[in-house]
Amino acid sequence: MEKQAVTIYDVAREAGVSMATVSRVVNGNTNVRSETKDKVEAVIANLNYRPNAVARGLASRKSTTVGIVIPDVTNIYFSELSRGIDDVARMYNYQIILANSEEKNASEVVESLLSKQVDGILYMGNIIDDRLREELDKSNVPVVLSGSVDLKNQKPSVNIDYISAVQEITEKLIASGHKKISFISGPLNQTINSDFKLKGYQNALEDAGIEYDEDLIFAGEYEYESGYQLGDEIRDSGATASVVVDDEMAAGVLNYMTDNNVKIPDNFEVVTVNNSHITLMTRPQLSSVIQPIYDIGAVSMRMLTKLMNNEELETSEVLLAHGYAKRESTKN
Repeated sequence: MEKQAVTIYDVAREAGVSMATVSRVVNGNTNVRSETKDKVEAVIANLNYRPNAVARGLASRKSTTVGIVIPDVTNIYFSELSRGIDDVARMYNYQIILANSEEKNASEVVESLLSKQVDGILYMGNIIDDRLREELDKSNVPVVLSGSVDLKNQKPSVNIDYISAVQEITEKLIASGHKKISFISGPLNQTINSDFKLKGYQNALEDAGIEYDEDLIFAGEYEYESGYQLGDEIRDSGATASVVVDDEMAAGVLNYMTDNNVKIPDNFEVVTVNNSHITLMTRPQLSSVIQPIYDIGAVSMRMLTKLMNNEELETSEVLLAHGYAKRESTKN
């Protein structure tokens, strides 16, 4: 026989109070006498009553849920971002609905989340096109970009200064004497790559008087296999070092070079950008920009909680500090 779920009516009947009183206790309302509160809480514990979040949302006109649009749930970078988001969401009693967009159908994913009556949306995707902007603009809930950039700056966002970060690591390779430095990227139709990370690489070359060479630019997918498969082309290009925008791709490039008897870092240097734990798992370990990935997620979720409570933001564009971790894949 199937066990019946305990309802607020059962708690009220057992405690000898009204359902409104039980509701006030559950929702932390202080307008309840202490002895009544203690009695209701004892019944809740005895019956193992769990409040229905959906029903509570209907009563308050809030669903207490936040939708997260993530381009690839298997990518370490986005997983770490999500962890920061989830920890802060728990602190403020929000539930998370995670939606994988695969960068192809983000507008449909946003539409689906809105149909679930979410109170806010955190967007992590690398593509923000006009169709997605339209979907976000017509929503009646706040939106924050987490580790995602938009040239039009229409939504609050949390990132690092990607241009400066990539420029700094490219300058380190130049300082080691490299003239032919390859740039290994995800799709170049993504703003974060074409207008930010590639721009940082180009700035470093220009400042050093090194001519920009499109033959040293390689675009693939944010996957280990993609980095490995680009290895032939990178080596044939004559490059002696690589700046890679993704740790999985960087691990693929590194292993390709090692498998083909290219000594790292003596004959080839590799530096990456995200500083996920993958950088510590490779041999040699990967030098990387230090991104506060967890913090990007946590701060973006905190910003969203403020917007959902109609609070003012001190700033709508947050740039967190980045650093650099020198490891064995580079000389500097």
